[in-house]
Amino acid sequence: MAKLEDLAERVDRLVLRHQELKRTSNLIAQQLAAVSGERDSLRSRLAAARARIDALLARLPTEERERTETPTAPSGRGHT
Repeated sequence: MAKLEDLAERVDRLVLRHQELKRTSNLIAQQLAAVSGERDSLRSRLAAARARIDALLARLPTEERERTETPTAPSGRGHT
């Protein structure tokens, strides 16, 4: 009889553990959805900011625009 009681107790613990893991999984899924939404919002804001910057760059005089768009090459001095 002791074996049957031990088995029943183990099954009860497994059921409780399963329920805990299911709740944890649901919470993680909710957090993932929230973080994904935040990421999408940030990507959208970044795209809008880039568009505004591009529009501002397009309004700069040509000489000024060439100066800001052309990266300065390193002189090579002091580098080993």
